[in-house]
Amino acid sequence: MNTAETTTSSLKIKTLLGFVEFIIIIVLFLFVPAGSLYFWQAWVYSIIYVASSVTITFYLWRTNPELLARRVNAGPGAEKEKTQKITHFFVLLLFIAILVISALDHRFGWSHVSLYIVILGDILVILGFFLLFLVFRENAFASAIIEVTANQKVITTGPYSIVRHPLYVSGLIIMLGTPLALGSWRSLLVFIPLTLVIIWRLIDEEKFLSKNLPGYEEYCQKVRYRLIPFLW
Repeated sequence: MNTAETTTSSLKIKTLLGFVEFIIIIVLFLFVPAGSLYFWQAWVYSIIYVASSVTITFYLWRTNPELLARRVNAGPGAEKEKTQKITHFFVLLLFIAILVISALDHRFGWSHVSLYIVILGDILVILGFFLLFLVFRENAFASAIIEVTANQKVITTGPYSIVRHPLYVSGLIIMLGTPLALGSWRSLLVFIPLTLVIIWRLIDEEKFLSKNLPGYEEYCQKVRYRLIPFLW
């Protein structure tokens, strides 16, 4: 087996393990705390999440396997800076908290969320993944960790012409939609600290990129807004 075949095989394994990991997370932190498989909101959410992830993964596999390889190299342990390790950890922890609280909410009937709100949540999740697709289509350097790779350049087109961090915007939209899609008002409260951690992370990322990526400071002067157009 040559080097290219070995790399491709390794990427396939890592990608497959990523999906297995997500299924384990869903079972452990959603259906187990719910105490039942009769949680239709969770099934719909999981199908949307997996279908969206598979679609984007297939697209990257066909068009940009190098970016896919950078995306599967994820997790706090893969980060190179201490602050990014911390923020990455808390983002994962708070996502799990949303799932667990939503499951407990379903189990004990704390929230009464209408069908329309659940559908709105599912739409937000789909919208977040669509924006994620647009980001990956525009930015071949959209790694899962904070780093600057060889020949990396500043992306100023597509969603990057509107806000500096469309990748985080897509993640926040998905995270906002998740509690609603799962029918939980209580887990929606977790979105507040999650947003604060994302803000902490992106500010630290901007400091890193300003030092290590030529042209990034000029880009920040051109595109004024980080997450929300005309606001911040």
